[in-house]
Amino acid sequence: MPDIRSAVAALGAGPLTEDSIARHIAPLFSRVRAAFSDQVYLANHSLGRPLDATDDDVREGLAGWYASMGGAWDAWSTEMAAYRDRIAQLLHAPDGGSVVPKTSAGQGLRTILNTYDGVPRVVATRGEFDSLDVILREYARRGRIALAFVEPTPEGSFETAAIAAAIGERADLVVLSQVFFNTGQRLADLQGIVAMAHAAGARMLLDVYHALGVFPVDIVALDVDFAVGGAYKYLRGGPGAAFLYLHPRHLDGSLRTLDTGWFAKREPFAYLRPDPPQFGAGGDAFLESTPPVLPLYQARAGQVFTLAIGVDRLREYSLALQQRLVALLAEQGIAAAGGSEDRGAFVTVVDVRAETWARQLQAAGVIADARGRFLRLCPDVLTRDAELVAAAQRLAGIAR
Repeated sequence: MPDIRSAVAALGAGPLTEDSIARHIAPLFSRVRAAFSDQVYLANHSLGRPLDATDDDVREGLAGWYASMGGAWDAWSTEMAAYRDRIAQLLHAPDGGSVVPKTSAGQGLRTILNTYDGVPRVVATRGEFDSLDVILREYARRGRIALAFVEPTPEGSFETAAIAAAIGERADLVVLSQVFFNTGQRLADLQGIVAMAHAAGARMLLDVYHALGVFPVDIVALDVDFAVGGAYKYLRGGPGAAFLYLHPRHLDGSLRTLDTGWFAKREPFAYLRPDPPQFGAGGDAFLESTPPVLPLYQARAGQVFTLAIGVDRLREYSLALQQRLVALLAEQGIAAAGGSEDRGAFVTVVDVRAETWARQLQAAGVIADARGRFLRLCPDVLTRDAELVAAAQRLAGIAR
């Protein structure tokens, strides 16, 4: 099996091309390419295509269990630390100590909501993904938070002025997506919004699920208090491998959450029970009970690949593919949005028939999806130009 770093090194410097990817990168994905050889996969925004190495990585995590039973915790703990370090690199965070493994972005949100003793005023948009939206609305229904929503424009986008108005002069927590899951909008003036939130006394929790691995994310420069995300999509790590980031200013022991467990203790394997509990340093204090370990191995190859090839290069190539797809659709008389710096990694076509079109596309061999009236089409580094041409033609035939 080709080595990820060696294959990426063989690309050399400079922009990615379809030919160089076919020679050096595509062999890293032989299994999934074979499985979908007769289909055009444009749902990378939903579930990223796994590398062949992912299978070996998961087997490595299992091998320690078979070989040494409880002794596997040494290797598992090492892999957890490596996972945290890789996420920190992708976030441009100070170190892995500010990253806490979670099984979902929603778990990270609950961790932060459960740091408040009173009833915090929370501001969020109607564009947050369902996993966060359901948690926020259920907390509000139970009287655990006072929730204010920012409404979108008729076109489905969110404006800085509307977010600022919702924050007002006092808020406790603002929950926003850096890229919105349904429209692909990249939130404008994010640093300004963070500054507004802080001026109002609020902390900022940023959902980076549709940003990390798509374009460079500098979580320190943004000065957000918290961030949640995961490996399911662009990091090619599948379900169960997510994270919570906490700014170092919240890692001095003054912030405590009800979402805790024995792995958050200062010395979990010492089995001491001081009262009150003594929690670990930094982000360790936000671990919970016995963590799942196989998702950490499952996520390894995708993170290694993204770091090796570089997010900047992936972004440049993604924009070119999106622009090509938008142009091909325009030739067919279909208006689409994508390929610009104010958007994430996928192209959208807006139509009330979007969900029906997604089903019809799948029947025609093009894997895409829709969220409401937004049809989402996401090429990735493996997508060939011929596949974009085929997708545009098939969508045109369906639309007619």
